[in-house]
Amino acid sequence: MKLSVGHLYPELFNLYGDRGNVQCLLKRLQWRGIEADVIPLPAGEKVDFAGLDIICWGGGSDRGQEIAAGHLKAIRADFQSYVEDGGVVLAVCAAYQLLGNYYRTEKRTIEGLGILDICTEWKTERLVGNVVLESPSFPSLIVGFENHAGRTEIGDYMPFGKVLFGHGNTGNDGYEGLIHKNLIATYLHGPLLPKNPEVCDWLLERALRRRYGREIALEPLPDVQEHRANRNIVERFTDCRKKTDASCLGKSL
Repeated sequence: MKLSVGHLYPELFNLYGDRGNVQCLLKRLQWRGIEADVIPLPAGEKVDFAGLDIICWGGGSDRGQEIAAGHLKAIRADFQSYVEDGGVVLAVCAAYQLLGNYYRTEKRTIEGLGILDICTEWKTERLVGNVVLESPSFPSLIVGFENHAGRTEIGDYMPFGKVLFGHGNTGNDGYEGLIHKNLIATYLHGPLLPKNPEVCDWLLERALRRRYGREIALEPLPDVQEHRANRNIVERFTDCRKKTDASCLGKSL
């Protein structure tokens, strides 16, 4: 078995270690004896979506989004077909915003792909700090770090998780990110996947099923260090919430 992981616009979108998500996917496949290729997809180059099993798209600056917007128009139709056909995608922060209809900043409106029927509005106050989520889709709590000025309304989409600590999509709706088919869109950096092995395997299992047309059970991994790191963040920041300890806010682990 073999999977191909596409890293979309790596030169423009790699804030807060998001490149680590690609490495996590690769290593968890290799540890199970499954071959994997990582394919860089630079801005402006043609993307062969038929040859991709997973697309990782990281966070970036508003300037990076403006640069990418022009290139995205050329791949919009193929990217949308890939998503609607069950293609696996992890989109973080700026990528999350660009999957929607637009991101309206303080000075301009950046057109998105329109793959997701969502919109993002810029606000003066940034939403920054550690996040803990609860999701019925995953057995463990999800942890990560957010830093965004955008407020994203997700409408009727399924949230990635319910916020137990942190801000999330808007800072007041109680939810973070979204799941659509085999796509996860989220504001969580960190990188996300090394701290949340169940999320990584969720993506891998769906990519394998789509590629080979059958359910493929992944061999369990020990994940001792991963679960320890996850638990440390959960215990520290959910405890902060109970104590309303302001010293906990804005510190990334």
